[in-house]
Amino acid sequence: MLNSMRIIAGEYRSRTLEAPAGMATRPTSDRLRETLFNVLAPRIAGAFFLDLYAGSGAVGIEALSRGAARVEFVERAPAALAALRKNLERLKIVLGFRIHAAGVGSVVRKMKPEAPFDLVFLDPPYDAEAEYAATLGLLGGATAGILSQSAVVIAEHRKKERLEERYGVLARTRLLEQGDAALSFYAVQAASAAE
Repeated sequence: MLNSMRIIAGEYRSRTLEAPAGMATRPTSDRLRETLFNVLAPRIAGAFFLDLYAGSGAVGIEALSRGAARVEFVERAPAALAALRKNLERLKIVLGFRIHAAGVGSVVRKMKPEAPFDLVFLDPPYDAEAEYAATLGLLGGATAGILSQSAVVIAEHRKKERLEERYGVLARTRLLEQGDAALSFYAVQAASAAE
């Protein structure tokens, strides 16, 4: 059985997407995605967007719909990858993206993007809490070079789960809560500001 959702705005507005049922691939709700993209609206056009734990691709496809220059999807679950590929095919999106069918940590460590990422979204399965610290730690530390100086990194998590204020050069700048979910926004800060 599949869950369906819709693209909120942009070129593919109101088109439907599908995601595998169950909590293993827990799609970002339409309402939370709308809140996310309302905040990111001034930054989307022409952005390089990294969608980690991409699932069905709803967030990255929303970014493409709204004018992102490129989206890199990272997902390893076979059912989610099948849904992601099917969603891109159904919308006839053939350019401006790349799919990495592997674990987030290994992909991020090896990544050499054609340009630094302006926006990074991560939404690990809620039962994989250790993934937040591991991935945010990588992005704020050893792999911070894949981020632009003005990059914003957003983590979707349970409202009751508190993420750290800092992960290396990443500092939380905003926390939005909606229902049981929350979005933590992080910005790159110079090393001197981190001390």
